[in-house]
Amino acid sequence: MKQQTLAIIKPDGVARKLIGPVVSKIENEGLSITAMKLIRMTKEQAKGFYKVHEGKPFYGSLTDFMSSGPCVVMVLEGEDAISRYRKLMGATDYRKADPGTIRWEYATDIEKNVVHGSDSPESAAFEISYFFNALEIV
Repeated sequence: MKQQTLAIIKPDGVARKLIGPVVSKIENEGLSITAMKLIRMTKEQAKGFYKVHEGKPFYGSLTDFMSSGPCVVMVLEGEDAISRYRKLMGATDYRKADPGTIRWEYATDIEKNVVHGSDSPESAAFEISYFFNALEIV
């Protein structure tokens, strides 16, 4: 089934000049990028985006980190895009990620793990609309 999902290259990935390598991995996976932009979230925007994690011990540090520098946000499209991109990202804990995944190759920390991806069709719909309007998605 053709799906859309949100992908983010987090501040650590942007700072380490990993935009090109991450985009190459996405394209090599056969996923299409239908929207992309460079943004810098405020703390309040990061809190809104990650509101599903509010109250969890990592919420404060996550929102601090995600508002600490620029991010690249993208809409990816393809057959089973959500599961395919999640597999390409690798486990949240990069030490448990499969070889060849983005996090296995580039992450340096469980939080500074280079990328984010939607985990369900419902979260993809919320996350895509958080950053993009319909006119921005090709």
